[in-house]
This record gives sequence, structure tokens and C-alpha cells, in this order.
Amino acid sequence: MNPTPSTQTAKLGALPAVIFASRWLQLPLYLGLILAQAVYVFHFWVELVHLIEAAFGNQHALEILVKSVGYVKDAPLTGLNETVIMLVVLGLIDVVMISNLLIMVIVGGYETFVSRLNLEGHPDQPEWLDHVNASVLKVKLGTAIIGISSIHLLKTFINADNLQPHVMMWQTLIHVAFLASAIAIALTDRILHPVGAAQGH
Repeated sequence: MNPTPSTQTAKLGALPAVIFASRWLQLPLYLGLILAQAVYVFHFWVELVHLIEAAFGNQHALEILVKSVGYVKDAPLTGLNETVIMLVVLGLIDVVMISNLLIMVIVGGYETFVSRLNLEGHPDQPEWLDHVNASVLKVKLGTAIIGISSIHLLKTFINADNLQPHVMMWQTLIHVAFLASAIAIALTDRILHPVGAAQGH
């Protein structure tokens, strides 16, 4: 007869129980990330409102956008141009991708390291959460970071006239380093957990 979860819990000694319960110390960290997510949502809408106001001719909103994206022009801008719009939109996409990264860390990290969310059967359960573990989470986070770095690199190339060559070189090298790190993590996970072995279980 297999012991029930309550019986297994009762068998834990005082020290193992305290050590196991220490995982709940991570809860304030995940709650803090939720607050950070709220800040990103607020920032997204502030930028979007400025973009819409600038599109309707608000000069003050345009100045705020130009300053936020670091765009420099010899003559003062009197209206939105394609470059500014692209830089602002890429900034909004960047916020969304970082927000997705936060969700993966919050949901996946809590499920993996703190407690089960018991989402089985929920219509909105993320597909990747079914087989999430520390290794899968690291690979997904690495992929998300590459996506965020790609957006930053694209913004750099669009605004290349206003940046020093060594800045672009270092950003490119950092992006390549992120890419190499993600590939190394994925290969390590593949070696430790071969596809054939995983299918055989």
C-alpha cells in the first residue's frame, strides 16, 4: 500500500520539513516580478499614448518620443517620420517580449520551484507548462533573451547614424554571446535528456 501524501508529509523530520518549506521564501520574489510586470504594462501604455498623440500632431508628445528612442536629426522634427515610428514600435515590441519573459519566469518558476498551480483541465493552461522543468525553463528563457536582444540590435541598426561604431560592435558581440549561450544550454539539455529516451518513458 502506497503512503498518502499526508502520511509522507507526517514522516518528514523537523529539519527536512523546514528546509522543504524554505521554498516559500521565493514567493515574495515572484510577487515582486508581478509588480514589475505591472510597471511594464504602464510604460507600454504611456509610450503608446505618446505615439498616438504625436500621430495627431502633438509636438510635445513627439519630442518625448524622439528623446526616448535617442533619435537625433539635424533639423527639428515637425511630425512623425518612418524611422521614429519604427523605433517606437520596436520599443513596444521589446516591452511585450520582456513581459512574456516575466510570465515564463513567474509561472514556470513558481510551478517548478515553489508549488503546483493545479491548472490541469483549465482552458487557458499554457501548453509548455505541461512538461516544464528547470532544464526546459532555462532553454525557453535563453530563447526569449535572444529575441529581446534581436529587437535591441534591430533598433541599433535603424538608429545607426546616431551611434558610435564601437557601440554597435559591442551590441552585436553581446547578441552573438547570448546566441552561443542559448545553443550551449539547448545542446546540454539534449545530451542530458535525449529525445529517444524521453519518448521511451
